[in-house]
Amino acid sequence: MGSVTHSLDNEDQKLVVLARGALARAEVPSGAAVRDGDGRTYAGADVDTATLKLTGLQVALATALASGARSFEAAVLVNADPDDPGLATLREVSPAAYAYLTDLAGQPLRRLDPTT
Repeated sequence: MGSVTHSLDNEDQKLVVLARGALARAEVPSGAAVRDGDGRTYAGADVDTATLKLTGLQVALATALASGARSFEAAVLVNADPDDPGLATLREVSPAAYAYLTDLAGQPLRRLDPTT
């Protein structure tokens, strides 16, 4: 995992805002947002019921894929596990996509590049 040595650019900061909004609305511990290859954004929050358990990243990716996304540029995971299973899906669909892990306030903790 790469460490963060700079601040997020404006496009990645928008993902942070979307992810934080999703987790706040759902009142769950973490959320995520992704940007597809066309620049469209999708957000998701954790889902945890007796019959369905998804991370915010999995929700955001599933929403994007169901909406016709064919590739991804980036993802932001807010207050999420660095071993989020959605990262495997992100890499499967777009091996060159990167992801940022942030704390609950949206401050970047580390960048996950495709080779890490």
